[in-house]
Amino acid sequence: MNTLKFIAKRLLLSIVILFFVALIVYTILRCLPTSYVESIAMQKSQQPNSKTFEEWMEQLNATYGMDKGIIPGFFRWVGNAVRGQFGDSWFYTRPVTEKFASTVWISFLMGAISMVFELLIAIPLGVIAARKQYSKTDYTISVIALAGISLPTFFCASLLKLLFSVRLGWFDLFGLVGGNYRELTPVGQFFDKAHHLVLPIMTLVIISVGSLMRYTRTNMLEVLNADYIRTARAKGLSEHKVIYRHAFRNTLIPLVTIVGGSLPGLFAGALITETLFSIPGIGYTSYNAMIAGDIPFSMFYLTFLAILTLLGNLIADVLYAVVDPRVRIS
Repeated sequence: MNTLKFIAKRLLLSIVILFFVALIVYTILRCLPTSYVESIAMQKSQQPNSKTFEEWMEQLNATYGMDKGIIPGFFRWVGNAVRGQFGDSWFYTRPVTEKFASTVWISFLMGAISMVFELLIAIPLGVIAARKQYSKTDYTISVIALAGISLPTFFCASLLKLLFSVRLGWFDLFGLVGGNYRELTPVGQFFDKAHHLVLPIMTLVIISVGSLMRYTRTNMLEVLNADYIRTARAKGLSEHKVIYRHAFRNTLIPLVTIVGGSLPGLFAGALITETLFSIPGIGYTSYNAMIAGDIPFSMFYLTFLAILTLLGNLIADVLYAVVDPRVRIS
């Protein structure tokens, strides 16, 4: 019952926070120097026998609802959003939700798979490095982690493409599908897309695994130096039980924060990686919309990420009680 009350209070607070976040985002988008309306008005005014730029601005502002102030415009957007009406994307000339749905799942798939590999690689190696502090194994893992943190995304992606695409010829340099994609069976199309996603996912794993590895090692060392760990060893418990039954459980608490906070990242897309490999994901799509001044699509995308951020924090708070019996929600 306490958990349900806690979740209800957090949800109500999240609604208030979301309202002000959406207001700030809408205000920033309206104040950006890049204006889709101005760009279209400039193009139309330069056509032969066309109206003036000012006349086109007046007409297009009325068409796109930009003739109202920021506050009236925002409340108009909120009223439509509550009814599930997010309008059409100005830049992509398609319904916002339709364009979002057609690109977000590619980015989600890449992010989810890379996060699973990141957890499977970083956490065990971080624990091993902490257990063997100042050994050759610890130094090797630390060097690998620092290399992953330091490598820029474009350099890592270019290195992978040079090795696996140019030298070995195992993968295509760009694109999500091959040239004969339409001729393949549904199963063949699935494996063709999976084949093209290998290098982008490898890039995401390499550039993100290092920080989590270092974080796990640092927290594990802090736990291993605690008094109760020394007591457990003094009682004669095996090292395996000390590490994985007592120490690792307490290391999970800060890791839950990271995992909960990574939820928005699954849907945010990877702009640089998607651009380098020509993957039509949500990161590259939203970037084009923002630089074009596409307010409907940008508002939906950024508000969606804000909702996921609030939801991720709530999930992390609830999971604290799961991984640590000392934490009680009241």
